[in-house]
Amino acid sequence: MKRVTIRVPATTANLGPGFDSFGLALNLYNTVTLEEQDSGLDITGCHPDYTNRNNLVYVAYKAAMAAMNLPVRGLKIHIDANIPISRGLGSSAALLIAGAMGANALHDFPLTLKQILEITTPLEGHPDNLAPGIFGGLTASMTHEDKPLSVVFPLHPDWKFLALVPDFPLSTAAARAVLPQHLTRADAVHNIGRGALVLKALELGDDELLSAAMADKVHQPYRKALIEDYEPIEQLVKSNGAAFCLSGAGPTLLCITRNPDLQDILESQLRTLTKATWKVLPLKAEHRGAQVL
Repeated sequence: MKRVTIRVPATTANLGPGFDSFGLALNLYNTVTLEEQDSGLDITGCHPDYTNRNNLVYVAYKAAMAAMNLPVRGLKIHIDANIPISRGLGSSAALLIAGAMGANALHDFPLTLKQILEITTPLEGHPDNLAPGIFGGLTASMTHEDKPLSVVFPLHPDWKFLALVPDFPLSTAAARAVLPQHLTRADAVHNIGRGALVLKALELGDDELLSAAMADKVHQPYRKALIEDYEPIEQLVKSNGAAFCLSGAGPTLLCITRNPDLQDILESQLRTLTKATWKVLPLKAEHRGAQVL
């Protein structure tokens, strides 16, 4: 039976004011192997709670098979997951991408990457994590007439990304529950302008512009209350000239900087400032997106 292995990068979404729109692929990966068999479903490499037909890899595999008008028979799935779960680094998106791309690779690639995005977006709910995971790099995405559209933007090569990953999870559902149902016009205008400037600052490598443009009024003011250490970490990061935001819905916090010393500063001071345990992950942008190995 044919077997394929898919490697999908982690992603960080929102990037401050780019709520449900901006995303960036990072060099931390989930690797998933799919092998067809005559019957049954065998899943290894993950918690027993996920070794069933609700597994996201299998859900996306079935969706891609339906898009190709092919029958679903037996399947073996092995997951080697390095992206932390429920931490705001796109773990669910990575599994969905792996399932859809795995089905496509097993059947000689009839689907385009754009179609992979179209298949997985209804499963994820929105394309902000999926687009960078599929295409790589820095993306902005939207849904138009029920179909996702995504564009890749240029990114200055000098940026360093530090993901501050805590020892506690935060579900996307909980993070969504605290958001307001309506925004004021002033808050909407605030985010529109800053969103445009974030993309330009990331292109130019402009530290000062990026730090200013990261200010958000749509989601971070409400979600930060769910993360006890948010404000002292924010003050520490900003005092060292770096841009700061939630990674996705959190609880991971993202620092964007060109300062090579920031990692050492954070690792030496976080222990005394915070109540939770925070791991500092130095990451780079991943420009290739998901790959068939």
